[in-house]
Amino acid sequence: MTASAVSQPAKFAPPASLAARFTVVALLIVADLWSKHAVFAWLGAQPGPDGLGYDAHGHHRFEIFGEWFSFMLSWNPGMAWGFDKLPAWLLVGGRIAAVLFLAWLVARHPKAKRVLGVALVLILAGATGNLYDNLFEAPRRAGATFGEVRDFIDVYFRVWDWHFPTFNVADACIFVGAVLLLVTSFGAASRDEHAA
Repeated sequence: MTASAVSQPAKFAPPASLAARFTVVALLIVADLWSKHAVFAWLGAQPGPDGLGYDAHGHHRFEIFGEWFSFMLSWNPGMAWGFDKLPAWLLVGGRIAAVLFLAWLVARHPKAKRVLGVALVLILAGATGNLYDNLFEAPRRAGATFGEVRDFIDVYFRVWDWHFPTFNVADACIFVGAVLLLVTSFGAASRDEHAA
């Protein structure tokens, strides 16, 4: 590799590639927001406190595939897994910064690194979908500044009487994207080791 190749700054992807990448991001965001709206509207209209549609823990659930996979209304004021110890302004500010940085990465990543590109697109879409809830959903708690993230996919393990933290389409995108990032980083490390 020549010195001039090293010193050249990374360039934005060609317009057609940029359009394709951000179209996929937009479609995933729409899928996330539509699914949240549809499930919350539908499940919110289901039978209520008469006991119908509630599990042993008092969760308003609707079973989709047996009791292990259900829809359940949940509002998350914090981060993944229900962590909500960070100040709201720091959490939302961090999400805004992450979305801007991810958009920059999506626009500049090399076309040859397709798995990396897919991972970045998934994570950007997921982060944006959840940020939408923070910025545009009405706060549910007294004194809250930001809206809470709407989660509805519930996975239940009867053998341990344990619910996996409720999630949404955006969370699924972030998870799959993160796994792909790990796979690509391990693959790159293995190639570097082999080359050395």
